[in-house]
Amino acid sequence: MQSPPKLTDVKALAAHRARADRFGFADFLHREAAAELKERLIEVNRRFTKVAVVTGHPAFWAALFPAATIVGDVSTLDLKEDGYDLVIHAMALHWADDPVGQLVQCRRALQPDGLFFAVFFGGQTLRELRVALAEAESSVTGGLSPRIAPMGEIRELGALLQRAGFALPVADVSSRQAAYETALHLMRDLRAMGETNALAQRNLSPLRREVLRQACDIYAREFPGDKGRVRATYELVFLTGWAPSDAQPQPLRPGTASQRLADALGTVEYDRDLNPVNDPTSRDTP
Repeated sequence: MQSPPKLTDVKALAAHRARADRFGFADFLHREAAAELKERLIEVNRRFTKVAVVTGHPAFWAALFPAATIVGDVSTLDLKEDGYDLVIHAMALHWADDPVGQLVQCRRALQPDGLFFAVFFGGQTLRELRVALAEAESSVTGGLSPRIAPMGEIRELGALLQRAGFALPVADVSSRQAAYETALHLMRDLRAMGETNALAQRNLSPLRREVLRQACDIYAREFPGDKGRVRATYELVFLTGWAPSDAQPQPLRPGTASQRLADALGTVEYDRDLNPVNDPTSRDTP
């Protein structure tokens, strides 16, 4: 069987991240993701003593979780099976060729009733830049090249937790709007984040100057911000799940409920022949 094409050029991604770390990592989105994640951990109201963090920016996340085991987001994660009560996948899952495989490995690394958190970029991230680049390139060259990594939508991402075997799965999004002087300043920030194009199927030729000029013009015209600036959308997806445990709440088996839903709602329930099974209005009052 032929394997599917790779999404990410891992060597290019590693080089982009190393360059960002070396020349001044633009970490503002990581800081916002980390702050929200820590707030959510406080709400869990549990003390975690064996923590692992999966990330492509180890220095930043190690400073936030100094006692944690820090591992890279490679295809085979360097995590000890059944070794942690908290695993965090931090700002890297959007580059994974096999996101379900990453989640399965994290779930296996958790002890029973251990907690998993992931935060990463979602489908609305950089939607303005996608539009501007696509329109400019098609106008100038008559074609399109992969420029920005495809990112999942929330309705698809929540299902990944169930496929990976997590209990009590939750998925939600948090959007941010950032303002830049021009689209070029946005691209410079993406370079400083280590988030520039690392797609395996990308066009290796430099972006043509006329495409870049038109993309900046389209961006400024279609997505203006306040005071002559332009706006950019970043969507952070948060996934939460628990390693299965007998101590967790379990759904009742069908037919074992002690009260009909119709009784609780005060409505009439009908059988297949449309005969009333219960009729609250016909009962004798004491």
